[in-house]
Parts: sequence; C-alpha cells; structure tokens
Amino acid sequence: MRSMSAATLMLMAACVSAQAQTTPPNTAKSKQAATTPARPALQTPADTAGAMNQGERLSIQSDLAWVGQYNGAISGDVSERMVEAIKEFQKTSGGKPTGVLNPKERSVLAETGRRRRENAGWKIVTDAPTGAQLGIPTKLVSQQTSDANGTKWSSPTGTIQVLLTRRKEANPTTARLAEREKKEPAGRTIDYTVVKPEFFVLSGLQGLKKFYVRGTFKGDEVRILSILYDQATENTVEPVVIAMSSAFNPFPVANAGPAPRKTVEYGTGVVVSEDGAIVTDRQITDGCLSITIPPFGSADRIAEDKDHDLALLHIYGARGLKPLGLASNGADKSSVELTGISDPQAQGGGRAATTIKAAVTPVAGGGDLALSPTPAIGFSGAAARDDGGKFAGLALLKSTVVAGTAVTTPAQSVLVPAETVRDFLKANGVTAADGSSDAAVSVVRVICVRK
Repeated sequence: MRSMSAATLMLMAACVSAQAQTTPPNTAKSKQAATTPARPALQTPADTAGAMNQGERLSIQSDLAWVGQYNGAISGDVSERMVEAIKEFQKTSGGKPTGVLNPKERSVLAETGRRRRENAGWKIVTDAPTGAQLGIPTKLVSQQTSDANGTKWSSPTGTIQVLLTRRKEANPTTARLAEREKKEPAGRTIDYTVVKPEFFVLSGLQGLKKFYVRGTFKGDEVRILSILYDQATENTVEPVVIAMSSAFNPFPVANAGPAPRKTVEYGTGVVVSEDGAIVTDRQITDGCLSITIPPFGSADRIAEDKDHDLALLHIYGARGLKPLGLASNGADKSSVELTGISDPQAQGGGRAATTIKAAVTPVAGGGDLALSPTPAIGFSGAAARDDGGKFAGLALLKSTVVAGTAVTTPAQSVLVPAETVRDFLKANGVTAADGSSDAAVSVVRVICVRK
C-alpha cells in the first residue's frame, strides 16, 4: 500500500552584501515580503480523521469493515489503511476519492453498515463456558452447542462454523500456540500469520474451506477463536470475520463496572416552558449534588425517562425564559441542524450556543436515530431542527457498543425523535405550546456537580 506523503514548505533566506547595504532599499517590496505569511501546510485526510473523537473513528472503521472496504483492527486509531478504505468506499459509491467523508457519504456508509450488521444478526455475547466476550452473527450461525471446554456456533448446513475453545497449557507462548494451530488439524495451508507477544492470528485453507484463527493466553489458560467457512460464502463472511476479530475479548475484566463519572459535567438543556421547564440528557444529570443553569441559578430534576435517557428539570423564579417551539412536520429526516452549548474549555469559558449540521441514520433494533458526525462534549441535550426549521428531537451523547468491538465508547450520538420528547413532556404535565423558532435563544447550559 502506498505511504502517504506529507507536504513540506521550504523557506529561502536572502543574503545581503555589504555593497547592497549602502543602496536605499525598495521599501514597498521589503514591507510586502515581511508581511506576506507563509502558506500553511494543507490538511491531509489523516489530519481530518485525527481531529475526530475516537468513538467516531471506531464507528467509521466498523462501518467500513462491514461494507468490505477495511480489513484492519477496529481500534479507533488513525491509519493509512483507514484512509485508503475511505477512498475505496468513495470510489465504489461513485464519488471522488478524497479520503474524507462528506455528510452524505457518511450517512450512506452508516446506513449500509447498519443493514449488513442487521442482516448478519450481529450481537455481542459472553460465552458461559469460557467467560470470553465475542461478537456472533446470530443469523448466519443460528445453531449453538456448548460443553465445559467451549462453544460451537454453526449454520444449518455447516457452511459457516465458529468455535471458541479453552484449555490449560503449561508455560504457553503465542509462538508455540501458533505452531500447534498450524498443524491441527492436519492439512492446513497457511497464507497469513501474525505472532505478537499478546496474541497470534492465522488464516488460510483447511481442505476446501477458508479458516481464520485468533488465540491468546493468560497464565496457563488458553483461549482460541476459530472461524471456518466455505469459499462460496467469502463475500458474506469475511467482513464479519474482521468484526469478530476486533470484538474478541478472551479475558474480560470481571465486574469492571462503568467508568467513573466526572466531578463536574456539562450538557445542554432546551427550555420548553416559560415557567422554567427544561428537557435535557438524563445521564448528564445523574448523581448530581447540584444542577445549575447559568445565569438563572439552581434547578431540580423532577422527572426522568430511563428508556430514552430524557430528564425534566425545573428552575424557579426565573425571568426571560424563551421556550422553543416543539411542533414538527413528522417527515423522515436525513439531516438536522443541532444547536447546543459545547464544553466551556472548548470556548474559553464562554457559554455561547453554536449550530452544526449532522446526518441522520436509523439505529438497528430501536426507535432512536444515529447522528454523524458526533457533536462536541457539552452538546448532549442539544435541540435538533429539520431543514424547515421545525423541531426534530433531542441530541444525546451515549455510551454504545460499536459493531466491531466489545467495549463501550462514549462517542456515539443519537437523536431522540420529537414525538418521543413531546410524549415525555406531556406525561409530566408540560404541553408543547408555540414557542421560539430560534433554538439559540432557547438552549441553556446544564452544569452537574458531583462528589
């Protein structure tokens, strides 16, 4: 694969002779040369990817893997392989291979990846015999059998098989494990090998079938994931193999629990009534010693919806509140405009409302909608409006399981639809009345202070 070249700028310094010092300088040209700034280096696709948060990169890599364009680790790290995969996706979609996805391309990629995962029945599971976590395409391998040493998933005809095994071995190393797997069963032809201190990977042919093996150990405990599939299923199975490899967590930390909450956390709230009702993100307002809405003062959380992560706040005695109009046209939306207030560190301590565009795609298995790109920290609870300026819902930053990994990442954004928000408010005595069409005057910063 070709390596990416970085642009460099060469500046030439002019030498002035002693004789020239006695010659009156051309003042206009000297000033022009002194004040003309050097042209900045052009931003590369890798620079653009690096400016994203890791969760968005994870999501893009996962989607690229599922559409068959990316065959690397789904880690969220910036790589040449990721940029080249984006270019290949753009070319196959009839676009210009820039290496940077525009909102429409990102939306198409996300929707295509979602359909592929849904068609495969992708699910992160914990295997009872081994304790390992892995991703299983449940619609492709619908039959399952287990014993004390592991679990086997297979298609009804046996064309696709997934085997997870455990065993004890004295003083194992990945090199020795890889050598054993090369020979068992007999007749394997190896065409790809990676051996690292912490894991090994093999792939090749086993009879008329293709195989992929990933293994590792901890102490004397060995875990091996094997995938076997007919060559006729290659186009369907190989993107799944990439996702399964990245999702495989052979020794998950027991009872790790969620990451600790921040002592001070910032979000966005939307004013929905003149008497002080504000709808926002439930997770932002969980476990708070105090909730503050500057410049209005303290707020109480009076209701929550755990299914959709909505919270209703109330501030008392405030004046000058401008509720947002919550009427919508009910049409399907492919993009929205988000208005929120980013983290104060991102704006020098200020609390100005900003607006960004985001593409909207359905989330498999639920009524929420995914937003891309993921907005900045502080935007959780932002107001979303459609192209006609009508209320489209509330944007939330949520921890989700990415398709190619078993770990959660806090970098996904969803849109809770307008109807869901209105139903929540109505259930708690807030009627969606006419309000402002300017979301910037109706959003407020929400500050949660914890221990």
